[in-house]
Amino acid sequence: MRVVGFVLGLFLFLPYVLAAERIRVGLLPILDGLPVYVAEEMGYFKEGGVNVEVVPCASASERDQLLAGGKVDVVINDAVSLALLNRERPWVVGMRYAFLPTRDYAQFFIISSPKSNIKAVSDLKGVPIGVSEATIVHYVTERLLERQGFSKTDIKIVPVLRIPDRLSALLRGELSCATFPDPFGTLAMMQGGRLILDDRRDPSFSGSLYSATEKFARERSQALRGFLSSIDRAIKEVNGNKGRWERLVFEKKLIPSPLQGAYRIPDFPPPGVPTREQWTDVLLWLRQKGIARQGSSYEESIRPEYGR
Repeated sequence: MRVVGFVLGLFLFLPYVLAAERIRVGLLPILDGLPVYVAEEMGYFKEGGVNVEVVPCASASERDQLLAGGKVDVVINDAVSLALLNRERPWVVGMRYAFLPTRDYAQFFIISSPKSNIKAVSDLKGVPIGVSEATIVHYVTERLLERQGFSKTDIKIVPVLRIPDRLSALLRGELSCATFPDPFGTLAMMQGGRLILDDRRDPSFSGSLYSATEKFARERSQALRGFLSSIDRAIKEVNGNKGRWERLVFEKKLIPSPLQGAYRIPDFPPPGVPTREQWTDVLLWLRQKGIARQGSSYEESIRPEYGR
């Protein structure tokens, strides 16, 4: 009878084992990915029927190469990155916000050098601002300044791709001003940089996304439902117990070590995606800059129904 009971129990358990589908998630070392690690530690993925493998990515270009090569299934990127990936054909879909600025937490900061005389937004006219060119940092910088009344000729951009290089140039005074994502914006201010403008005033241009290849989303929708529902649970856990997860933030090296003990974990967003108007503006900006002449439609690129 014991053998029969064991075999019966095995058959009852087997569907749950078979149902655990693997999802490979490509993650940069950024705070946006914290809910993935929380869901992993809390066992939410297992309960959701998915086996998540985190694939570390050293850069956005490496992340995109892994996605194109079929080495990862899901990534955290943004609307500008998504539009560039889909400029020739729509093969990647954005499904859910990973991070958004709020009234209390900024995502992008325009910061002046402690060695400059720039103290107000009006001082930025004609001043070269260090950004990573053709990225969301570039896009947000220009759009925020335009909302402040700047003309296109008022805005000057100097490309500095790597954040550490941008930060050191700012602090040395080689750059009078630069734009940083959080938490590097917080670090720049801690080291003497002056906050001139951030996206709390207008969050409509910012945000990161959970995105997947369209093929994976279409063929593995059940797995995506398990993944995204686990992310929803993890976000609620983080937002309700931030102090509990400070350890994990530094353990996974999601923020610079000098910020330990001085950085507050921000609120993570409820489910949502960019609006049609926001997507259209990204495509318009890419055309205006000569970066991409065409792009995929809103319906092809923004697909919140996948995984829901």
